[in-house]
Amino acid sequence: MQTRSLGWFGIFRLGLVQAALGAIVVLTTSTLNRIMVVELNLAAMVPGALVGLHYGVQIARPLWGHGSDKGGRRTPWIIGGIALLALGGLGAAMATSLMVDNFTVGLLLAIFDFILIGIGVGAAGTSLLALLASTVSPERRPAAATLVWLMMILGIAVTSVISGKFLDPFSMSRLIAVAGVTGLVAVALTMVAVAGVEKSGVARATEPAVHAVSFRHSLADTWADPQARLFTIFVFVSMMAYSMQDLILEPFAGMIFGMTPGATTQLSGLQNGGVFCGMVLVGVAGSLLAGRIPAILKYFTVGGCLLSAAALAGLAASASAGPGWPLTANVFVLGFSNGIFAVAAIGSMMALAGAAGPSKIGLRMGLWGAAQAVAFGLGGFAGTVAVDLMRAVSDSIAIAYGSVFLLEGLIFLAAAAIALRIASVRASRVPANGMHRSPRRRGLQAAE
Repeated sequence: MQTRSLGWFGIFRLGLVQAALGAIVVLTTSTLNRIMVVELNLAAMVPGALVGLHYGVQIARPLWGHGSDKGGRRTPWIIGGIALLALGGLGAAMATSLMVDNFTVGLLLAIFDFILIGIGVGAAGTSLLALLASTVSPERRPAAATLVWLMMILGIAVTSVISGKFLDPFSMSRLIAVAGVTGLVAVALTMVAVAGVEKSGVARATEPAVHAVSFRHSLADTWADPQARLFTIFVFVSMMAYSMQDLILEPFAGMIFGMTPGATTQLSGLQNGGVFCGMVLVGVAGSLLAGRIPAILKYFTVGGCLLSAAALAGLAASASAGPGWPLTANVFVLGFSNGIFAVAAIGSMMALAGAAGPSKIGLRMGLWGAAQAVAFGLGGFAGTVAVDLMRAVSDSIAIAYGSVFLLEGLIFLAAAAIALRIASVRASRVPANGMHRSPRRRGLQAAE
């Protein structure tokens, strides 16, 4: 049965869900982390473990994606996931406040809430991307993925700036109020965004499910694809590098540069603003040089990783330089370079997701989502543990943070090497006009 694909307005509406998701996540992974470390004087590995837990839960993303392939209605998964995320975000803020008087009870509540956050992010995010890939025409998938990702970054940046203003002068009651209002707005925005999308005449996400095979067989088939496997490794390594500074940047700015909670939250927003600008740059370059998409993806993926490594070297230097260092510019460049490589990976992800047929889109998106989530969890926790260990060994805050930033830069260099290997494999196996070949070869060409 032939039905019309989702139009640009529908894609924009679904992008609002990503903006809502990012709005809640930035408070739980950035602001609460800084408050636990600086205001509560906890070891950095405490929030690091909590954030790692919420990423660890998302290892079930491939299973959720496969269930979405077979199950039919993705809208309830999306709304339910955002609702759980909002509830977990509010609970995590309350748990942080409770830690002041009773650390054990507060920590136990925080563990429960971060599990809810992980389930919410995984269920909503995987189902949303599967819905996009199932209802957007193949030629629009890369652009649609970029638009939706940019809206998530925009949601993070806007929330960071606005919430940062309302958090100062800081108090726990303000923190809880900001978390609660953010969650309510996110749920309302999500309900408006997805209303009627699956009933509007676009291709139903359930139609490919008739031909779906077992989860185990689908997962084995995906992992047997060399490009899909190598791309999974690239996602893991690059996102490990991306996330190592996520939980230490705000505490670093507070300890070395004396920034307030509101100021460091706005610094996080500036970083995500840089990510947004980097993605826009690649999108514009791809539109202007549409005939050279493979080369564009290769150059920006590798170049973005290398520039990220350079920006991290700058942060390492700033640890010793102190307040005189142009920290805001350095952080913006880091975000900008992260956005450059990320948008190239998004284009590859959407193409590869559809390479094996529509009945496996959800599983592939879930696999790469799981690789990203596990990398974020391990990377964030590893960054906090490394800081704590280096502080114990060197008794120097500057050396501790600077060393971790340098390690993160080295991992970005490894990610660049993997990206070059993907490009090399593609060059040896895919002809110049590979975009017009079979679905599998279209996926190979996009995997720059």
